[in-house]
Amino acid sequence: MSVKIGAISPLLRRASDLNRVPRKSATKMACIGYPLLMSPDLPYRSRAVRAMVLLHDEHLRRFVHTWRLALANLVSLPQTDDPSYASLEALGRHVLSAAGDDMIWMCEVLALPDPGIRSAPDTSAIVRDADDYMEHVLERWRAPLREVPNEKLETPEYPSRWQTRYCIDSMLEHAVMHPIRHAFQLDELLQDL
Repeated sequence: MSVKIGAISPLLRRASDLNRVPRKSATKMACIGYPLLMSPDLPYRSRAVRAMVLLHDEHLRRFVHTWRLALANLVSLPQTDDPSYASLEALGRHVLSAAGDDMIWMCEVLALPDPGIRSAPDTSAIVRDADDYMEHVLERWRAPLREVPNEKLETPEYPSRWQTRYCIDSMLEHAVMHPIRHAFQLDELLQDL
């Protein structure tokens, strides 16, 4: 394979084209296969917080989409003693419940008002109510951290409910990665069918 010196790959060319597109159009094009239903123009004091809130929105939606595919294809979860993996319904509730719990925890440790996130539906209702609950959680994620400055993101650290210590930045990253990890697991199980 020969490569011309100075040649730009098609992927890099497309990425460089984003620099010539007005900002609002570039933002809309930047989603990863799912429309961003949350406005990218919401004001946040910290760009890092804004990025994590947008990413959480996108990847929780992706998880629910993948989880519904797993349900439709009757995916079997590996055997484990972890109650979060007792069934696909339990896994869906686990991920959606954690999304709400992570924001509640951040508000508690930062002494912010309660974000008003209700408890996740139980496993017998989660399939029916997952989309409504997801929208509720995502809507409640949008406002609480808008005024949090960068200075409060990395120090101090606080014990989580499972006793691992997190700063706000690391909890935001955890909250984004949690649905990504479980969607990845379900994607692999779907590929094995």
